[in-house]
Amino acid sequence: MLRRDFLKGTAALAGSLPLANAILAAPPAEAQTVAKGRVTNKANGKGIAGVMVSNGLSTVKTDSEGRYEIPVGDDTTIFVIKPRGFALPLDSNNLPQHFYHHKPNGSPATRYEGVKPTGKLPESLDFELTPQKEPDRFKMILFGDPQPRNQQEIDFMSHDVIEQVVRDESAMEALFGLSLGDIMFDNLQFYEALNQSLATIGKPWYSTVGNHDLNYDSPDNDMSTETFRRVYGHNYYAFEYGPVFFVVLDNVFWDGSENGYHGEIPYAQLAWLKAVLKNVPKEKLLVLAMHIPIWSTDNREELFRIIEDRPYTLSFSAHTHYQRHDFLGENDGWRGETPHHHLNHATVCGCWWGGTPDERGIPHATMSDGAPNGYSIVEFDKTKYKVVFRPASRPTHEQMAIYLPEEISLGSSADAKLLVNVFAGSQDRSKVEASFNGGQWIPVPNAPGKDPYIQRLKELEGQDPKPLGRPVAGPEETPHMWQTPLPSNLKKGLNTVDVRTIDMFGHTFVERRTFRVV
Repeated sequence: MLRRDFLKGTAALAGSLPLANAILAAPPAEAQTVAKGRVTNKANGKGIAGVMVSNGLSTVKTDSEGRYEIPVGDDTTIFVIKPRGFALPLDSNNLPQHFYHHKPNGSPATRYEGVKPTGKLPESLDFELTPQKEPDRFKMILFGDPQPRNQQEIDFMSHDVIEQVVRDESAMEALFGLSLGDIMFDNLQFYEALNQSLATIGKPWYSTVGNHDLNYDSPDNDMSTETFRRVYGHNYYAFEYGPVFFVVLDNVFWDGSENGYHGEIPYAQLAWLKAVLKNVPKEKLLVLAMHIPIWSTDNREELFRIIEDRPYTLSFSAHTHYQRHDFLGENDGWRGETPHHHLNHATVCGCWWGGTPDERGIPHATMSDGAPNGYSIVEFDKTKYKVVFRPASRPTHEQMAIYLPEEISLGSSADAKLLVNVFAGSQDRSKVEASFNGGQWIPVPNAPGKDPYIQRLKELEGQDPKPLGRPVAGPEETPHMWQTPLPSNLKKGLNTVDVRTIDMFGHTFVERRTFRVV
């Protein structure tokens, strides 16, 4: 039986279960096999009540003794939704082991290995969780596309980003990490090597499926994530840390090798999400993670209808290889009382590890918006949150690029312009100011445009000799650019400009640049 056929038929059996709180998410259909088990506390062996267990469509909650029953077909991944105050078991690479595949016949044959035949269901399918303290205030590490093609690019990631994370005291305070898809660049045999590198961070690490994580030889979407599922579990799932509820979605819809993919969340997944959220109080912050930006997801308004009645929502994506903050409102199809914040996050690989190598042999990987590759630290405090971007292999305070001529003619300075690219800036909610030669701070207006550095790199790629390394991407117009004319009263000789930006979270960054007036 194909997964799609099973998903059409699980709800009737879920509705007949003796356990309370079975959550229905599909029309009645023919009954299937039932998996039974317990969710227990490793510290004392007792069952944990009220824990959600899911098969990707139906979701049930454990009874007072931690027992559950849930329908399964012959192509089902059963997973526990981690509750607050408990840790999931981890494998040797710190990947959460919150799932069990039931695939008696295994995955169809594909270029990259899927799930091996699992045989019959165990008599009792149990999940053992370890109690842990989870405060209201905590941090997580956020990665956009690592996307290495091969072992060399895994090494780039290790030296350029992961070693920096380990040196980053704030990052190492995080409780866990999350990658936003494109874990690999098509070559799925390297998952293990990449996971070993991530494991050196020493944190539980969650993963999102991306378009470059698919089995391209799958004829349709139904079996396109078999290798990803073998390694990471279900292609969509949820977990709770502290007072925050996280949902990892799969919005990469595979249309087959001739048609590629598009951004869409299938009906079954939306039904699952709607059912799960019935058990999540609305006063909690809901965080969604996906690969393709929410604004590029064809049926995003169906998703909006499920979450927009919640006062506290946030979502993350990657995929584009640039960075931007969007606050979605009525013009975007969002009907919530307050705008929905969507962060389309920078990538670990930047522009696919492109650009001239540095003295270490690692490409600069600057993205198409002129921002460097890197990662972020997200700090949660109940329903509030802060995000701070960390550029790879740069000082943490280096959050902008300042552009202006090296030399300006006296009396014509007003014709020259100061241009600032704030790498993680928000067009709507960041403040940018400039001070010339220690004078008063003046506002710098937002001015979406293309980054001059990336434009120059693309020009050089068209000349001989060409720069070393893979071509860079872009340039793409970005909203995180600010521009102002220079003052007309600049002094002859060396001048300075200090640029200060204050982001929506209150973080302040200042950079200085010198220039000459002749």
